[in-house]
Amino acid sequence: MQHNYLTHVNCLECGHTMDYRPDLDFCEKCNSPWLDAQYDYDRAAEVWRNGIKEHDVSLWRYKILLPPIPDEFVVSMGEGCTPLIRAKKLEADLGHPSIYIKDERQLPTNSFKDRQGSVAISVLTQRGVKECVLASTGNAAVAYAAYSALADIKLWVFLNSLVPSEKMREVALYGAEVIKVTGTYDESKKVAADFAKRRSLHLDKGAKAIAGKESMKTLAYEIAEQFARAQKEPGVAWKAPDWYIQAVSGGIGPLGALKGFTELYRMGLIDRIPKIGVVQTAGCAPMAQSMAKDQEEATPVVPTSRIIVLSTGSPGLAYKLLRRAQLDNGGAMISVTDEEAFAAMRRLARTQGISVEPAAAVAFAGARKLIKDGVILPDESILINCSGHTFPVEKHIMDDQMLLDMKLTEQAKLQQDSLDEALEHLEEQITTVLIIDDNPLDRLLVKRVLQNNKPYRVFEAGGGAEGLETVEARQPDLIILDLNMPEMDGFEALERLKANQATAHIPVVVVSAKELSPDENKRLEGKIASLWQKGSFSADTLMSHLVKTIKKPERPESNQVIDALSSIGQSAHKIVIVDGAPHDINLIRRILEGRHQYEIFEAHSGQEGVAVIKAQNPDLVIMNLTLPDMSGFRLMETIKSDPLIEEIPIIIISGQELSSEEWEQLDTDTAVMRRGQITVESLVSQVAEKLA
Repeated sequence: MQHNYLTHVNCLECGHTMDYRPDLDFCEKCNSPWLDAQYDYDRAAEVWRNGIKEHDVSLWRYKILLPPIPDEFVVSMGEGCTPLIRAKKLEADLGHPSIYIKDERQLPTNSFKDRQGSVAISVLTQRGVKECVLASTGNAAVAYAAYSALADIKLWVFLNSLVPSEKMREVALYGAEVIKVTGTYDESKKVAADFAKRRSLHLDKGAKAIAGKESMKTLAYEIAEQFARAQKEPGVAWKAPDWYIQAVSGGIGPLGALKGFTELYRMGLIDRIPKIGVVQTAGCAPMAQSMAKDQEEATPVVPTSRIIVLSTGSPGLAYKLLRRAQLDNGGAMISVTDEEAFAAMRRLARTQGISVEPAAAVAFAGARKLIKDGVILPDESILINCSGHTFPVEKHIMDDQMLLDMKLTEQAKLQQDSLDEALEHLEEQITTVLIIDDNPLDRLLVKRVLQNNKPYRVFEAGGGAEGLETVEARQPDLIILDLNMPEMDGFEALERLKANQATAHIPVVVVSAKELSPDENKRLEGKIASLWQKGSFSADTLMSHLVKTIKKPERPESNQVIDALSSIGQSAHKIVIVDGAPHDINLIRRILEGRHQYEIFEAHSGQEGVAVIKAQNPDLVIMNLTLPDMSGFRLMETIKSDPLIEEIPIIIISGQELSSEEWEQLDTDTAVMRRGQITVESLVSQVAEKLA
């Protein structure tokens, strides 16, 4: 099927015209995210004039007027082509002769946002995006979570803390990371944007993005096809109703439907653009209130409605676009109370047999009000978007550990520094650690060490096979692994982890009571971050090491990428630096990395040093004689008494002259450098000599 009908992209703010790219997120001239795709409508009209011959019963039947996405990147669960129902009982109840319901509850996650989820996630898949951040009031989060799961995209969802727990659990059910923000939805959007920026992740832009509006215009296409069939007029393949009514939060639904109807009208396939009925809840009605005052721009409001799904307090450009449509084509922007919506919800179920969520009921309450007030005339046909229905996920199905709280203080809402602190704490909250050990007591001890120090999420697995399944499901930031386990031991589990491209990057710290043979040490080499003997370390030392291991390296700058690429194929020497002073480690690291391509590992205590040295089997150890938990001489004895690491050369950094007794404890090939007398050249020269 042709995929070349998209001709260009317009900026809805400054009017600039651009070529389409899947990764086009902002206007190239004014940097606005409000972008709109345009197509060759003359060609499309020729294809669609007598109806669509495509047999696909999903929204992708309209793909010639959707962003060009190769079939292999389309993420679909058969969304679209939902029923158009003649609501005869509702007609009798409201005293109006022509009411139709577009039943979007029939979509995969029970809401119209599945249209957006399918198209948006397909574009991200085409772009190769692996992580996405989304702020939502509920339904979009569920849809994106489902389609992200299908596309293997990690999704971070920021929800207002007032969103019902059942809705949050439903999002978490699909494997998304859910962060509850104590603030308004608009504040949640700001937090999500800052979070995405900090982690260099894609941020979904909702109605502003091309995919958002393009997905929702398929509503109009379907309605026009189905409504024509319902009217049974000979030779008419497309027909629009007089009114399209929908409950509105940010406005993506009616914006998309308006675009779809406008395109059909431009192609000469329908004889009118329906009047758009925008219905908001009175507790969050910035559009309705601003339209009543004939304002060109919407005045933001602080939501007070109990219907949290409709809680966008600042609609931005969406209001101006919908206002223009009302002025050009007729329509209405009104609000109804929560109580009116709940009453419409009960009445719809009892008369028409349709159960909806409160947000969808707002549209039905609005239709009743527009008919009663005479805004909708008796001979006008009405289409109501039944936008969704909540699927309850009870607490025993999804543990609330998957829901993370991010409490914004009033200061954090106003000051970036305080918001940064909140985001830093969130980074720790979203950190996931998996303990794989068949001994429940040992798992409990390690879990207590972690949770007594950091707000990490800690999961447990009682064996290797269970551990691999949990890794696939949770994608932890760190794995703590025992080696002695029945059925599948830690060695086999580790080899499978590192052989799997999806899990090979996850650092593994081995904590085991097993005495290792040379062959077993060889099996671990290059696969683990460190090796710890159970009972031979303090909780503080282990915790310090785990925190450093978990911390993600910063993304390289472009010149660093070039350097890294140029060094591919060269074997970098491994160096372990053992020093209780992080500042001194950083100084040595900077000196060495500024001259050569070394692979440098850190340890801040003697115990940690032993663990890292055994795990990495480095080419050189640089160590301080003064360590927080043992003397440097004891660390050297430990190294020299282990046949697997005894040959590793050592450079000692000392703050004072050594006594004759201390000199006698050193091997003849151990180098000693006095702190304060070390120069860049002398350190580089000494390291090169030891590695020669």
